[in-house]
Amino acid sequence: MRYHLTPARMAAINKSSNNKRWRGCGEKGTLVHCWWECRLVQPLWKSLWCFLKKQGDDDIRCLSMLGHFGFECLPHQLVNRSIQQGFSFNILCVGETGLGKSTLMDTLFNTNLKEKESSHFLSNVELKIQTYELKENNVQLKLTVVNTVGYGDQMNKEASYEPIIGYLDAQFEAYFQEELKIKRSFVDYHDSRIHVCLYFISPTGHSLKALDLLTLKNIDNKVNIIPVIAKADTISKNDIQTFKCKIMNELTSNGIHIYQFPTDDKTTAEVNSSMNEHLPFAVVGCMEEVKVGKRMVRGRQYPWGVLQVDNESHCDFVKLRDMLLCTNTENLKEQTHTQHYERYRRFKLQKIGFTDVGPDNQPMSFQEIYEAKRREFYSQCQREEEELKNKFMQRVKEKEITFKDAEKEQDKFEHLKRIQQEEMIKLEEEKRHLEEEIIIFYKMKAGCEILQSQGLTNVKKDKDRKK
Repeated sequence: MRYHLTPARMAAINKSSNNKRWRGCGEKGTLVHCWWECRLVQPLWKSLWCFLKKQGDDDIRCLSMLGHFGFECLPHQLVNRSIQQGFSFNILCVGETGLGKSTLMDTLFNTNLKEKESSHFLSNVELKIQTYELKENNVQLKLTVVNTVGYGDQMNKEASYEPIIGYLDAQFEAYFQEELKIKRSFVDYHDSRIHVCLYFISPTGHSLKALDLLTLKNIDNKVNIIPVIAKADTISKNDIQTFKCKIMNELTSNGIHIYQFPTDDKTTAEVNSSMNEHLPFAVVGCMEEVKVGKRMVRGRQYPWGVLQVDNESHCDFVKLRDMLLCTNTENLKEQTHTQHYERYRRFKLQKIGFTDVGPDNQPMSFQEIYEAKRREFYSQCQREEEELKNKFMQRVKEKEITFKDAEKEQDKFEHLKRIQQEEMIKLEEEKRHLEEEIIIFYKMKAGCEILQSQGLTNVKKDKDRKK
C-alpha cells in the first residue's frame, strides 16, 4: 500500500521567505500552513496516522504537511450535503396489542403520528406501515414506522412471527434488486430496510413468553433488536431490576442476540457501555402534560404522585431516546447494511451460485465466476437441447408408427367400404329385378282375373239359355 501526495494546483512563488499561509488574497508566497491548528482536521489526521503506523510497510511514504490545501472543509461539505439530502430512519415496533407502541412513538418524536387504535379480534397478524416527514432545526427526517397489528391475539400463535420475517426479507429483496440493476438510482431510492426493532415486552415481572422467545429467535439475524419493557410504571423499581436480569438471562440461554451499543468509539464508549447494562429499557409513553411545582412536564398523574416521562429516575425513556436518536442512529443503519443485509445478500448470491473462491479454493473475481456460470449454463442448455431433440425424434418415430398403423386401418376400411358399396349395388340390382317381376306378376294376375270373370259370365249365360 502506497500513499502519494499529488499536487492539484500550481502557483507562482515570488517571496520564498514568507511562511504565512496563502489563500489567494493577493499576496504571493510559499504554500506553508500548519494545519494542525484546524480542529476539524486533527481527528482525521490522527486516525490516518494510526492506520499508517499499523500497516508496518516499509514502502509507505510518510510526508509532512507544509502547507494549506483546503481539504479541512471536507467535514463541512459532508454536513451540508447530508442536510440537503435529509435523513431516513425506519423503526419496527413488535409487541402485543395494548402495550403502548403508538404512544411511545408519539412520545419519542414529541408529535402526534395519528394512528388509529388496533383491534384485538384479527385472525392474522398484520403490519401497518406509516411514513412521516419530520423537521427539526432545518434537519429533515423521513421516518417510517412499521407497527404489528393483532400480534399475540390469536389462539394459535405459532405463525405470528412469519409476517414480520416476510416483511424484513421483502425489504432486503427490494434493495438487492435495486443493486442488481444496470442503471441504479440510489439517490432517489427510498431505503425501506428496517434499522431497528423495538420489541415490547409485557410487564409481567416473571419471564418472557414462549411467543417472545420464538419471535426473537427468528428475527435476531435480520434486524437490530432493542428490547423494551412496556408500561414500566406498573412495576416497582426493585421488581424492574429483577425482571431485567431474568430477561437478559433468558435471552442469553436461548442464544438470542440483541443489539449492543458500540464501544469502539472513544467519544461514546463510556456512555454506550453503561447503557448496555440498562438493557432492556423500562419505558413509559405519554403525551399529556401535568403540573409539577411551577412547570409543566410530560407524565402520568396518579394518586400517589406524578410519573415524569423525561425523568431518568422514573423510567428509561430518556436513555432510549438518546441512544436511539442522538448517539447510535448511524450505527444502527450501518449495522443493518453491513451485517444483516450483507448476510441476506451473501445467501442470495450463494443460492444463485456465486462464491468468492473457485473449486480449488483460490480467489475468483466476479467476472470469472460469471464466465464460469455462463459456460456452465451454456453447456446445460446444450444438454437440454440434445435431450429435447432426442425426445422429439422419439416422439416423431412413435407418431410415424402410429400413422402407419392408422393408414393400414384406413386401407382396410377403404377395402371394406368398397366391398360394402359393391354389395349395395348388387342389392339395388336385385331389388330392381324383384320390383319388375312383381309388376309383371300383378299384370298377369289382373289379366287372369279378367279372363276368369269373363268365363263365369259366359257360364251363367249358357245356364240361362238351357232353362
